[in-house]
Amino acid sequence: MRLVTYNLRYDARPDNITVQQSLAALPDPLVSPGYQRRSGDSEQPWSLRRLRVAEQLLSEGVVLAGFQEALVRQVRDLAELFGDDWGWVGVGRDDGVEAGEYSPIFYKKSEFLALSYDSFWTSNTPFVPSRYPGAGSHRVCTTLHLQRRHGGQKFTVLNTHLDDRSEAQRRHAASMVLARARYEAATAGCPVFVLGDFNSPPEGRDAGAYEIATGARAPGPLPADFAAKYAVSGAPGFALCDLRAKVPRAAVSANHATFTGFTAPNDTRSWSRIDFIFAGGCGWEATRYKVADARADDGVLASDHRPVFADVRISC
Repeated sequence: MRLVTYNLRYDARPDNITVQQSLAALPDPLVSPGYQRRSGDSEQPWSLRRLRVAEQLLSEGVVLAGFQEALVRQVRDLAELFGDDWGWVGVGRDDGVEAGEYSPIFYKKSEFLALSYDSFWTSNTPFVPSRYPGAGSHRVCTTLHLQRRHGGQKFTVLNTHLDDRSEAQRRHAASMVLARARYEAATAGCPVFVLGDFNSPPEGRDAGAYEIATGARAPGPLPADFAAKYAVSGAPGFALCDLRAKVPRAAVSANHATFTGFTAPNDTRSWSRIDFIFAGGCGWEATRYKVADARADDGVLASDHRPVFADVRISC
């Protein structure tokens, strides 16, 4: 099955254009656009970007997608564009309902049966909408338990977005996500996949969250109620695997950076790899990993991040 994680860039330039209006405005597909790039590399409205997001992901054959920075309009637009064979779960991080950005998980209903889902906040009070002290925003993690309709294999997916300002929050959040993934792997005996924008590259001064997730750094203390609820005994040394390093080298894309900003390819100084697909537990194998381009011929970027794809097999 093919998974994707994608930070959509929130709807920073809202308008009243509906999905159907955007579809009706599409040009004749046989007429050349002339390949004239738009001036500059500025951000375009979501009403233009959304069609490109949906077209790219659906053409790639994904069956499960984790998004970040999606406001409620963006979630609903993608649900409309993906069609009736897709379901999704998630909540707005600011109030646990619809306010603020979501970290939703979309899944293909003909492929999976959704068993249960929940959300927790990567803060000191994880079971209510809340913000870690010093963080720039509320941060939420969505957890979904799925079962394959053809074969019956079960697995768990976590999708999250760590803070862009606070290294302390990122490390705290990574410790919580790791603990929850460990619990799911230990109690269900099935694979766990973690998707998300960690705002933490694999190396450098901001690498703490990545290092905690992958076992290179010890996790920090957890909120007492969270630790009690997801306690596991007899499972030492659990860590997540960065799937980019777990597939055959020839099956890894040449594209490396996942965050590009709205910048031109000749200005890559600010580009970085901060969006990941991790796996843990038993019964999984990764066979391909790809970072795709978000830029079309006319120069429009669908997001300031690139989508990250992984092909995995599960066997338990």
